[in-house]
Amino acid sequence: MMPTVSRYHYFCVAQFKEIFVAKDKADLLQGTLDMLILKSLSLGELHGYGIIQRLRQLSDEMLNVEQGSLYPALYRIEQKGWVSARWDVHETGREAKFYKLTRSGRKHLETQEASWDRLVLAITKIRQATT
Repeated sequence: MMPTVSRYHYFCVAQFKEIFVAKDKADLLQGTLDMLILKSLSLGELHGYGIIQRLRQLSDEMLNVEQGSLYPALYRIEQKGWVSARWDVHETGREAKFYKLTRSGRKHLETQEASWDRLVLAITKIRQATT
């Protein structure tokens, strides 16, 4: 079963501020979803559904972000100035809102990726520990 990013998140006050707790479906924290969205936009401007498709592609179909989680996150990160948005006509002829990573968003993405790298390293060290 493909993990789904949902609106329900578990928060833990820790050095990294964010960890996720897996249930039946993989629940990711808001900040994690924000980072994934910013990463997808670092490769170029996209509309909402294009972000969903890119995240599925980049994760080799292992992650499926629901629209009900994506659009509130896009609104939130647009309000923070990490993305800019504009309305335009999609190749299908329908109007769509296109999102683009800002300088501030790129800087935030770099910070978040560095935090994740440290967290993954710490978890890997713990998992590989032998008595």
